[in-house]
Amino acid sequence: MQSGKKLLLNAFNMNSVGHISHGMWTHPQDQSPSYSSLEYWVSLAKTLERGKFDGLFLADVIGTNDVFGGSPDAALHGAVQVPINDPIIPISAMAYATQHLSFNVTANLTYEKPYLLARRFSTLDHLTNGRIGWNIVTGYLDSAARAMGLTEQIRHDNRYDMADDYLDLVYKLWEGSWEDDAVERDRKTGRFTDPQKVHRVRHNGPFYQLDAIHLCEPSPQRTPVLFQAGTSSRGRDFAARHAECIFMSSNNQNVGVTKSIVDDLRRRAVANGRAADDIKIFVGVVVVVDKTEAGAQEKLLEFQQYASAAGGLTHFSASIGEDLSRYALDEPITLQSTQAMGAILDSITRYNPGAPWTVRRLLEQMKLGSRNLPLVGSGSQVADQLAAFARETGIDGFNLMRVVTPQSYDDFVDLVVPELQQRGVYKTDYADGTLREKLFGKHAAHLSHRHYGRQFRYAPEGNN
Repeated sequence: MQSGKKLLLNAFNMNSVGHISHGMWTHPQDQSPSYSSLEYWVSLAKTLERGKFDGLFLADVIGTNDVFGGSPDAALHGAVQVPINDPIIPISAMAYATQHLSFNVTANLTYEKPYLLARRFSTLDHLTNGRIGWNIVTGYLDSAARAMGLTEQIRHDNRYDMADDYLDLVYKLWEGSWEDDAVERDRKTGRFTDPQKVHRVRHNGPFYQLDAIHLCEPSPQRTPVLFQAGTSSRGRDFAARHAECIFMSSNNQNVGVTKSIVDDLRRRAVANGRAADDIKIFVGVVVVVDKTEAGAQEKLLEFQQYASAAGGLTHFSASIGEDLSRYALDEPITLQSTQAMGAILDSITRYNPGAPWTVRRLLEQMKLGSRNLPLVGSGSQVADQLAAFARETGIDGFNLMRVVTPQSYDDFVDLVVPELQQRGVYKTDYADGTLREKLFGKHAAHLSHRHYGRQFRYAPEGNN
């Protein structure tokens, strides 16, 4: 890590029972089956704020993981991201219970109308006092496409073409419809808003059309902080233009592969007229920690008793668009390009040459019901590994995946955070301001002047 640079931390979660580490809901201490309880989410938010986490990153998926075996039965049996509730609904309660924690929530633009999504995020930005981020996804499940009235998934790169047009439209609403001083709230004159300072947005793009004013007055950040999780080649192009934060796969702690992707993402950002540090890059990580290394290893062995290999294969099959149930244990897996998650497909083909992938080889990685290998050790050991990985790869922080909840978060807050703080690589208190200011510095509440979306801010010369 650069001298003086502080690690950023998000908790990675989903409004469902099973998320990444499948089968762990069967652990007697796991509380994820209470995901429908508001108390569950408020308690989690308070724990994360106690640990000075930057945010809660809420993943989401539309559709069911029905590739494995050609049906949703395995996903339903093992609670593999189903049942799943809307991730946006609990945010208001969590924001009310906290002061600084941010909420970075996934919304699928392929199936969300841009006019309504723009209002929803402006509302969240108001209610959280500028602590909201949008994780932009385009989807990857054929089951979602069918649920939304399509016969099949829109092609991978075409989804990003649509996303570019979509972002142009919502930038115009967030940045260009209302001037900063449009709202007067003048009780004497009875004029709440100056109509001359609210501008009609007309958008006639290749995929989306609109003629309307934005329904919301300017929120603290106007545009929410923009997260993006696709690191396929087309996804990187999209991120270089739009993303302020990028969530990428850990590639199982492979320093060389991670650094090459990080360097490429920053190069692409610079090629788009941005600075290399205009994007913050997060890597997913699973941590099993205890007071001692021996205790952590013992905890790992205990957790493994509850992990579901079937759940892991069910999730992974959907992610890559390939039914792994049709392979024998040691039969080489023949992977072809699909319309699912290109970055996940790359992670086991492009970045893992050598011995052929088999179901057995996948299962060897799925110690905790997912392909993510855990970091295991004492608080001191985990802190050293996280700091070293960030320093050697150039990433900015981590998205901490749960194993047993809330134990995973409690353990990390109690055992790892103090060690990171002692090393001077993690904050001891929150900075003031919006999420974007916390990430990029004081007076950075709005999109950077180098960001592509800033061009859509209303200017008197009317070139928006």
